[in-house]
Amino acid sequence: MLLRQLLDPESSTWTYLIADPVHREAVLIDPVREQVERDLQLLAELGLRLVATLETHVHADHITGAWLLKLRTGSAIVYPAASGVTGADRLVAHGEAVRVGNVALEARSTPGHTDGCTTWVTGDCRMAFTGDAVLIRGCGRTDFQQGDARRLYRSVADHVFSLPDTTLLYPGHDYRGRTVTTVAEERRHNPRLGGGRTEDSFVALMGELKLAAPKKIAEAVPANLALGRLPGDPDPSPVPAWAPISRSATGAPRVTLDWVAAHLGQFRLVDVRQPEEFDGPLGHLPGAELLPLDQIEAGTAGWDRLAPVVLVCRSGGRSERAAVVLEQAGFQRVVSMSGGMAAWAERDLGRQG
Repeated sequence: MLLRQLLDPESSTWTYLIADPVHREAVLIDPVREQVERDLQLLAELGLRLVATLETHVHADHITGAWLLKLRTGSAIVYPAASGVTGADRLVAHGEAVRVGNVALEARSTPGHTDGCTTWVTGDCRMAFTGDAVLIRGCGRTDFQQGDARRLYRSVADHVFSLPDTTLLYPGHDYRGRTVTTVAEERRHNPRLGGGRTEDSFVALMGELKLAAPKKIAEAVPANLALGRLPGDPDPSPVPAWAPISRSATGAPRVTLDWVAAHLGQFRLVDVRQPEEFDGPLGHLPGAELLPLDQIEAGTAGWDRLAPVVLVCRSGGRSERAAVVLEQAGFQRVVSMSGGMAAWAERDLGRQG
């Protein structure tokens, strides 16, 4: 996994670029509008394609760069389900994952600073991106924007401090130039949340804080509820055509056998039959992965909605139903292979199994 940590000096916000160096796909966590050109330049220098922007919460101190990045790259906008935003490409609930190539990021709900606060945890639990829930030797305030000190204490105890001691914690901000900490450090040394502090004493402490309102709160919160879109920002361009797609009588997107044969390896290939069919007389296409139709919605929950997917079954009926399900779930480049494996075998185009 490739990681870059980028600072917005005005708001002391950390933005994180996370990428799969093999597939050259990347996400940005908590991008800042004023730093979009910096982020795009880094992506270009590293040869990465931005597939999504992820937020830890609705920010009150800066405006997200999510909308501008979508305009420039077609990246999907991903927000926590409880954030209250409208129009996001995907709303992620606790326990769901976002995949970028072979890298998985699990969403752990950590409300208390805001209702929608989410900590993003790598699949191996080596790293966690905590937003404002846990800062280095601190935490987010709980006196506005649905703040609740008791909820924050329990969120951190259940979903951050329960991670391994060695898990690296990357905060949403730092005002002293610090970059990273660990679960063990914060559990031991965090003056608000660590050192054996009880829930009641944490609630009392947070209630005594007298903090000035963030300078940009009046403009930042409404803009971030609109995904960072400001008056005058255009709509994103339509997703460009990636295949010669036609529609069946039921409206399912589909492509021909010949197109699939000519472009094998350029898309994710998913066979929606049962295991005994996958390994049966008709075999399966080279590189195909098995995901039966009745598991398609749950099995693709963490997949990139912009990555191309070709679905295959015996004759095309089940793969067309699967394509419709995935389109309704937000997939923008998904098709069924017309004719299925029966037509593929009849044409003798090659198969495995």
